[in-house]
Amino acid sequence: MKTLLLVFGLGLIAAVQAQTLPVMEEDQDVSGTWYLKAVASDKGIPGNPGSVSVTPMTVKILEEGSVEIKFTAWIAGQCQEITIVLEKTDEPGKYTAFGGKQEVYIIKSDVEDHYILYVGKLAGHRIRLAKLVGRDPEINQEALKDFEKVVGTRGFNSKNIFVPKQTETCSPGSD
Repeated sequence: MKTLLLVFGLGLIAAVQAQTLPVMEEDQDVSGTWYLKAVASDKGIPGNPGSVSVTPMTVKILEEGSVEIKFTAWIAGQCQEITIVLEKTDEPGKYTAFGGKQEVYIIKSDVEDHYILYVGKLAGHRIRLAKLVGRDPEINQEALKDFEKVVGTRGFNSKNIFVPKQTETCSPGSD
């Protein structure tokens, strides 16, 4: 019985900690160039994630508080620009994408100029993703440790974290 209470108590503490993570504040200007530093998945990333290359993202805060993210990716033999609009909700740090079908949380890292994008459900599938983004293309070990801590409180295994290669342009070998 004591073991059951201990497990329940620790689970409750972890859940409370996960819910009280700092989120992006409305008055923060995050517009500009950002780099994807690390990706975590609760199910693992299929294929060879170590060979994934990413280009910088351009982030723009829209008038109503929504966030526009643009980046390029090599898809079907072509370099394509992708634009995603994260629509602001009434809950601080919570956004929706794709007509409300996907929830995205923007969590402020304890490390300056770093944020974590947490996707609770990816395109209707039971897979959760978290992405560490930062202003500088270089890996910041302190930010990576903070990312590991945050995703750990959300139930991710640290073995399912990978660091993509940074590239300036989209090309056939970049994904």
